Amino acid sequence: MVEATAKLDEKGRIRIPRKIREATQLAQGSYVNIKAEGKTIIIKAPEPIADKYYGIVHVEKWPKDIDRYGKAEMQKR
Repeated sequence: MVEATAKLDEKGRIRIPRKIREATQLAQGSYVNIKAEGKTIIIKAPEPIADKYYGIVHVEKWPKDIDRYGKAEMQKR
């Protein structure tokens, strides 16, 4: 477990310390989920979308041009 202390600035923002960012693989522009439970604040890195939907679609054969395929599929909807 990695632990650190951060200070709120005048606008209520905190900077996530480097060792925490590195341990959680957060980079500039990353999103985080924030939840309050009583006086406890929980900040979590969201699960990658690829991990969430891995294996949901079975593809027999990948199309040669994935962009054209995706565009055609979106136009069907």
